[in-house]
Amino acid sequence: MATDEDVHRRPFRSSFWWFLIKRLAQALLVILLVTLIVFTLMHIAMPNGPGAGVLGLQATAEQIAKFNHDHGFDLPIWQQYFNYLGQILHGDFGESFQLNMTVGMAIGIRLPKTILLSVICIIVALAIAIPMGIFQATRRGKVSDYILTGANFVVYSTPSFFMGLILIIVFAQKLNLLPATAPSGVPSVLDLLRQPNFLVLPVITGSLGTIATFSRYMRSATIDNLSEDYVRTARAKGTSQPRVVVRHVVRNSLTPVIAMLGYYLPVLLGGMIVVEQLFNYPGMGLLFWQAATKADYPVLLGCILIIAVATVVGSLLADIIQALLDPRTRGQLT
Repeated sequence: MATDEDVHRRPFRSSFWWFLIKRLAQALLVILLVTLIVFTLMHIAMPNGPGAGVLGLQATAEQIAKFNHDHGFDLPIWQQYFNYLGQILHGDFGESFQLNMTVGMAIGIRLPKTILLSVICIIVALAIAIPMGIFQATRRGKVSDYILTGANFVVYSTPSFFMGLILIIVFAQKLNLLPATAPSGVPSVLDLLRQPNFLVLPVITGSLGTIATFSRYMRSATIDNLSEDYVRTARAKGTSQPRVVVRHVVRNSLTPVIAMLGYYLPVLLGGMIVVEQLFNYPGMGLLFWQAATKADYPVLLGCILIIAVATVVGSLLADIIQALLDPRTRGQLT
């Protein structure tokens, strides 16, 4: 016989799975639209095909025309797009014009290093941002809160490339404590981890903006929870504020921050392009930058596709986590 708890769970389960199916369909549609828009914009930017950019200024018109014909860039744009989609469905992202390897192989070599840098940046950022946000919320309106809030706004409004340049000048050139660039030609993630001093400046540069963002979210969430009835009830029973914050407020305040991680994933990946280029870090961001400067058309499309997938997956994960952690959102899953 079904219990009352089972009866209450069934509507949520059915609505959750329906919600998940709809979000997956929306995610696939978004990815498709992103590839279409990017493909069209690149075609507009290179109306004569990528042959001129790849072969250089010394190439003749005949050589450029032959290159575009050999790679199918002289076909109508709609036919090029559907040919590209067909390749993707077969797991073929094309051949790089510059790297003498497939796009899938080039991204497969670089992507794990970008993931490593992104994960370290997130861990470092959350380890600092969460305690900072709690500290500011419990001291709201005091001098320390104003100082940290001002510092966060300065960091948040400063471009990451400028922040990275300052770090290079101070720690690499003036103090000579850390290397200014990451090691090039590193074959694997393990080799990067064996040289942690090369990761310090890229991690700091990539983490500062995340710290400023998430500490503000944590501060706001903690302030909201400190005004809830359960906090006043706990204080009325004689429970000290530090105990209330640790046992109740922190757990409830983490819900929007955890959900925000999914939405922030594409922002972080986009920021890695700047960080990797600045520190010559051998990840996908540097690969994207080099492909853009050399008109490596297939690599550009492959990198943009990965970023688009990360965007929709991050958004989907954020919605799912929010639905699972926050009961108030479950009624909206219809």
